[in-house]
Amino acid sequence: MAGGMVIQGDTKDYGGKITMFVLMTCLVAATGGLIFGYDLGISGGVTSMDVFLEKFFPSVYKKMQDDTGRTNQYCKFDSQVLTSFTSSLYIAALVASFAASVTTRIFGRKVSMLVGGIIFLIGSALNGAATNVTMLILGRILLGIGVGYANQSVPVYLSEMAPAKLRGALNMGFQLAITIGILVANLVNYGTAKIKGGYGWRVSLALAAVPAIIMTFGAIFLPDTPNSLLERGHQDKAKVMLQKIRGNQEVEEEFQDLIEASEAAKKIEHPWRNILQPRYRPQLIMSIMIPFFQQFTGINVIMFYAPVLFKTIGFGDDAALMSAVITGLVNMFATFVSIGTVDRVGRRMLFLEGGIQMLICQILVGVILGMKFGVEGVGSMSKSSSYLVLFLICAYVAAFAWSWGPLGWLVPSEIFPLEIRSAGQAINVSVNMLFTFIIAQAFLTMLCHMKFGLFFFFAAFVLIMTLFISFFLPETKNVPIEEMNNIWKKHWFWGKYIPDDAIVGVHQTSTTVST
Repeated sequence: MAGGMVIQGDTKDYGGKITMFVLMTCLVAATGGLIFGYDLGISGGVTSMDVFLEKFFPSVYKKMQDDTGRTNQYCKFDSQVLTSFTSSLYIAALVASFAASVTTRIFGRKVSMLVGGIIFLIGSALNGAATNVTMLILGRILLGIGVGYANQSVPVYLSEMAPAKLRGALNMGFQLAITIGILVANLVNYGTAKIKGGYGWRVSLALAAVPAIIMTFGAIFLPDTPNSLLERGHQDKAKVMLQKIRGNQEVEEEFQDLIEASEAAKKIEHPWRNILQPRYRPQLIMSIMIPFFQQFTGINVIMFYAPVLFKTIGFGDDAALMSAVITGLVNMFATFVSIGTVDRVGRRMLFLEGGIQMLICQILVGVILGMKFGVEGVGSMSKSSSYLVLFLICAYVAAFAWSWGPLGWLVPSEIFPLEIRSAGQAINVSVNMLFTFIIAQAFLTMLCHMKFGLFFFFAAFVLIMTLFISFFLPETKNVPIEEMNNIWKKHWFWGKYIPDDAIVGVHQTSTTVST
């Protein structure tokens, strides 16, 4: 058959080569994760700087200067205005993801990336020049719009460009870029905190312009995906692009399957209404539950409040920022583990192992904080205990970085049929941002009131999400993106929702039932 296409079980292997062209385009597109990662890392560091707190959040600064030993350690940073600075970005990203869905469908994935980069650039300039809290929060809202556009378009772009056998690794370039952004932000914070003159926080916030510029210029030169070109009626261009990214002129079989999927998509006039149909129930549930659970791992609590958290449990200013750098390094290097294994051991194995490791670490951190600070939150922590907590948090971050971190973006982006893909990814991003906003807004208050029990709270969710994956997520590795319905059809629970006419390009039947 053309292109060496082979049936493997109920899916196809279209053959083709791993071309330098597709590797480079995926690398450039993945830089969209830098803006999200940089923001996650920069926020907590800036909000732990005394000069920043004194200027914008004096009530928090006053509590931080209380060294009488009577101040509740859990409640030092409890301020709704302070959390609004951090979390306003995520509610803006939530709203923007719906607009980005329309942009992505009508104008293509690269246009969404370009729009996101430009708006993020404006927001970073406003934050760097801020003179009051209103300017800070307005800048954060613009950053959020940029993040919403990038997070909606980049994972879909990567999944559509990559061949099935490398889709996991290439898609995870987005998560790797997020971790690099976090690490760079932590290093920037560590450096700018030492700047004399009290303007280090401005440098930290303004440098968000750098990843925005990288993403914006990268998007200008990126090609569109074959799927997007077909969706917009450019059939000849789509075939040429498919031949280019596969490194093979014989792509007829894969191209015909893409045309089938595109024609089915064009019959759907209202993707937001259609996504509620029973035939899309598995994908809809996953696009809601996976980002929901991703945020209730508690990871963003660690990443954007890491310096605050380490300061709370007894590290000094510099030590808190350096500890955040250490967790950022762990986060980045652990992502490489996922990149190297996701297309070999599969998505489910990484989800399950990561969940178990996170559960153990969170329980142990909660126990240690409970023993040292108790329910009153008054006490101190020895160096050895502080380093043990740091080690456990690093082990937790590593587990997240090779499981729920990258897979939380990969799996939702690869499971949707073309006709509802933009709507589905918008739901994924909006749910992610909604619960990032809720956790960011509530965390410092929750830490104040739930104290060490907060870690048990997140541990309970990690247990639930690990069981959810075990029972309800089928393995998606090496499955062509337009044939994903085959694995849902075989699943013990979801199979009843998938009609026979939803199976694209494969005419075999199978009696295999699996999870």
